[in-house]
Amino acid sequence: MKRSTVVALAVAAAAAAWPAAARAQFTAEEIAMRPAQEEFLRTAEIVRFEEIGEGVTKPYKLFLHKDGVELAAAWKDPKGIQLGYLEGWQYEIAAYRLDKLIGLNMIPPAVERDFQGRPGALVLWAKNKYSLLKVVENNIPIPAEARPRIDNMKYLTRAWDSLIANEDRTQQNVLYTDDWRTIIFDHSRAFRSTGEFVKKLMFGRNGIRISAQGKPFLFLRLPRWFVENIKGLTFESIRAAVGDTLTDQEIKAVLIRREMLVREIAAMVKERGEAEVLY
Repeated sequence: MKRSTVVALAVAAAAAAWPAAARAQFTAEEIAMRPAQEEFLRTAEIVRFEEIGEGVTKPYKLFLHKDGVELAAAWKDPKGIQLGYLEGWQYEIAAYRLDKLIGLNMIPPAVERDFQGRPGALVLWAKNKYSLLKVVENNIPIPAEARPRIDNMKYLTRAWDSLIANEDRTQQNVLYTDDWRTIIFDHSRAFRSTGEFVKKLMFGRNGIRISAQGKPFLFLRLPRWFVENIKGLTFESIRAAVGDTLTDQEIKAVLIRREMLVREIAAMVKERGEAEVLY
C-alpha cells in the first residue's frame, strides 16, 4: 500500500467539513476510500484484539496494521437463534453492500473475514463523538444548526430499517460525528423474510415498532434520491450487489417491503403535499 493511501486511510474515518449540500453522511472523501478500506479489512494483520463487552453477539474489537497504519474494526459471527432472535453475521455485509447500491452512505465498510478459525463480519470502527444513547443519557445539546439534519437522518434511518426489516435499531448503534453527521451500524438482526416482516414495515403508520404510548414511529420527510433509488431496485440488482449474503427469499422480502414503503410515501405525499414530504 502506497504511503498516500496509508495517509488517506488514516484520515478517511475522521470527520470532515460540514457537507451542507451532500446527500450522504459519509463525506465524499470517505466514500472514495471505501475500496481501499475494504481491502485493508481483508488483508491487514490482526495485531491485537479485545472483547467489546456489549451486546449478546459477543463481538470483538480487532486492531489491524498494514504499511504503517493501524485501524480498528468490530468482528462478529452470530448465526442462528440467539436469545430468541435470528442473528446472522452475513447480514452486516449485506447491509453495507445494499447501502452502497442505494447510495445511503451511512454504514461503515464491512467484509467477510476469518478470526480464530471462524468466518464472520469485520466492520470498520467508525470514528464518532457520541452515540444517541450518550446524547440522551447525558442530555447533550444538539446545536440548532444541526437539528434539521439530525431529524432528517432519523427519518431516513427509519425508512432504511423498514426496507431491510431491521428489528434491532437501538440508541447504542446510532452514532454522531463531531460535526453531527449520522452513522449507523449493527445489522445482524435485519433482512427478515417471514411472518409480520413481509406484512408490515418496521416503522410507519402501521409499523411493527410503536412507542410506549402506543404511537407509531413515523418517517415524516425523506430525500427524493432515496425514494427514486429504492423504486429502481430489482431482484437482479440486489443479487449483484449482495452476492450470497442474502437468500432469494430474503431479497424477495426486501422488494415486498419496498412496495409497502413506496405506497406509504405516496399516501403521505397525497395528504401533505410533495414539498412537505420530499426534499
